[in-house]
Amino acid sequence: MEFRSRRSLFLFLLIVVVVWFSNLEYRKLVRPDEGRYAEIPREMVASGDWVTPRLNDLKYFEKPALQYWATAASYELFGEHNWSARLWPALTGLLGILAVWLTGARLFGARAGFLGAAALTGSILYVVLAHVLSLDMGVCFFLNLAVFAFALSRRPGIDNAIERNWLWLAWVALGLAVLSKGLIGLVLPGAALVLYSLVQREFGFWLRMRWFSGLALLLLVTVPWFVIVSLKNPEFFHFFFIHEHFERFLTKVHGRYQPGWYFIPVLLVGFMPWVTLFLAECWKTVRTPTRVRGEFRADRFLLIWAVVIFGFFSASHSKLISYIIPLFPAGAVLVGRAIDRDAGRTLRWHMVPVILFGLIYVGAALWVPNLESIRNDNPDVPAYQPWLIGAALALTVGAIVGFILFQRERKTLATMVVALGGLICAQLTLTGHETQRESMSAWDIVQKVKPYMDDSLPFYSVNTYDQTLQPYLKRTTTMVQYKDELDFGIQQEPEKFLPTIADFVKRWEADQKAFALLPPDAFEQLQAQGVPMEVLARDSRRVIVRKPQP
Repeated sequence: MEFRSRRSLFLFLLIVVVVWFSNLEYRKLVRPDEGRYAEIPREMVASGDWVTPRLNDLKYFEKPALQYWATAASYELFGEHNWSARLWPALTGLLGILAVWLTGARLFGARAGFLGAAALTGSILYVVLAHVLSLDMGVCFFLNLAVFAFALSRRPGIDNAIERNWLWLAWVALGLAVLSKGLIGLVLPGAALVLYSLVQREFGFWLRMRWFSGLALLLLVTVPWFVIVSLKNPEFFHFFFIHEHFERFLTKVHGRYQPGWYFIPVLLVGFMPWVTLFLAECWKTVRTPTRVRGEFRADRFLLIWAVVIFGFFSASHSKLISYIIPLFPAGAVLVGRAIDRDAGRTLRWHMVPVILFGLIYVGAALWVPNLESIRNDNPDVPAYQPWLIGAALALTVGAIVGFILFQRERKTLATMVVALGGLICAQLTLTGHETQRESMSAWDIVQKVKPYMDDSLPFYSVNTYDQTLQPYLKRTTTMVQYKDELDFGIQQEPEKFLPTIADFVKRWEADQKAFALLPPDAFEQLQAQGVPMEVLARDSRRVIVRKPQP
């Protein structure tokens, strides 16, 4: 791969790495996901039980254990910090970019591989999810590792031993995807293979999948934990496999129902600044005929993989923005090929929608403090404005410079500049969110009460559950009346739960010393009833009290 300046390549990679890891510690954990997925590994380390996941000391079987183990290992190695909690998604996100580079280079040429990796580096939603503590980036990496490994095993003229090794890697990656987020690790790649066979009328590869050794590797990766956790917790099987998979997909049990078109705007905004180029490349891939019958079409396979992801989650009754992120790496490989193949004067027009979106983003950032509904929920919204303006300008300026460079046929440099604009846009948007910390995180209120804490004393969460409280307190609390996502765990261990506030008052009065977290309305209600409480700290959403000492 030739660059007009290898210094520009080195500088690009250096900037990416620095910006990529720059804000992992700076931002405090926010509710709900970051608090939840920081706390479960913390409890694993504290209890020494790495088999049964627990959240607030209650069994929590919604997801498998791989990321919990990775984060717990990070805590053991580096201590419990914001950055060590977020290290797994940040690393798997960066590894996903490297996987795109390798795959694109092997399938479509060295420069196409780099350009695809650069494109993914600047894809806004991908960057955001690589820096937020959730399970989505880990499963995204392993799913695409499996898909990419399969595609690489199908290259024409490949040696049998190399083909076998790529397929073995695909089987192991499938197992790790299952351990990351469940059966979608098998269902989605399987659906892509079936659909590709039907579309291309190609079935021969099914005989070359190394079924015996591959399934052995898959079972070796997945079965031990599922068996052990089921033996220790007989209730695990039904909850995890039936409730969390079939009921989640087929029903509205999780209350995340959105219309079928929900992911269209998610894709249009999330794949900025490359979305129009991606869609154009998809259309070209569909229209380009297969020259030789039985020829493996890597481009169509990657497109079908993206369609399966988008279609599956659009059909699901449970939808979250992050669910379609596994299509982004495959999309980036196609984008890299398009940039490498097409003339810069053609590519420049794909920057126009990005510039328009950036200008709209600037206008929205200027207008945000005027939205009373937002300001009423969070009075710190004006502090966010400079960060949002900076993010919008980074994207806009990157696209404008990219337009000029594409016009001059400096496609590699243009791609790097546009990618840095997207990367900095996403990171500024995330970093600026720290201005909303008090309403989104328990960090501030915990700092106020830490001097009074005694871990040997009872601590109650009364009619509320703040997911970021426990990671910063570094202890669990007893739930009172409020269940929500902890309902399953409470059903298994009801002795750890107080079903009514009256039960709490009785327990509170019997305790010599105790602490409690309450929402303001519950605090005022109990205060009016004469329940003895000394306020240690409070904000707009929470009050932390202790029992007054004689």
